[in-house]
Amino acid sequence: MEQRYFDMAKVLKAISDPKRLRIVDMLSCGELCACVIQEEFNITQPTLSHDMRVLLDAGIVSARKEWKNIYYSLNVEYLEQFTDTLSKMFHPTPDCICHKRRNEE
Repeated sequence: MEQRYFDMAKVLKAISDPKRLRIVDMLSCGELCACVIQEEFNITQPTLSHDMRVLLDAGIVSARKEWKNIYYSLNVEYLEQFTDTLSKMFHPTPDCICHKRRNEE
């Protein structure tokens, strides 16, 4: 199976958690310190670290460290590619998998 399906599934799985989806929504307004996110959810640092690791591994967010703080932001370019690819999957296109299958038969 093509790698893009695995990559797409990883993103969808990461944002299928309501808390992580809300974090993505929060980051849509701009970069945030981990401490701000942690306070919003009233969660422990290890819990936040786990959720952020899932989002980082999926390519959804980026992180940068400044002194003792970690700042997170959305990986906008990657998310635009993701939403574009997802949109194409929901609509027939000339290079759609269904056209390729018909041509092989």
